[in-house]
Amino acid sequence: MPLLALADRMLWVTALVAAPVLLSSLAVGLVIGLVQAATSVNEQTLTFVPKLAITALVLVMFGASMMALVGDFTQDIFAHIAAISR
Repeated sequence: MPLLALADRMLWVTALVAAPVLLSSLAVGLVIGLVQAATSVNEQTLTFVPKLAITALVLVMFGASMMALVGDFTQDIFAHIAAISR
């Protein structure tokens, strides 16, 4: 497997692992921002606490699959390193 293919796969794995956390945090931030704009309540903790909670929830729900994806990629990388060294 060429180096560029490994780099491409690494970027895809990174995107797949980061996407659930980032997208959920973005969605919650957007909803809270709309609510704050509608009610003119500008409190910083109103955005931080829900984002923190949803991030923790997403990590609990999808953390095992994220780590499995990273673990599989790591095993493939080490197998590729072993194949090159022969």
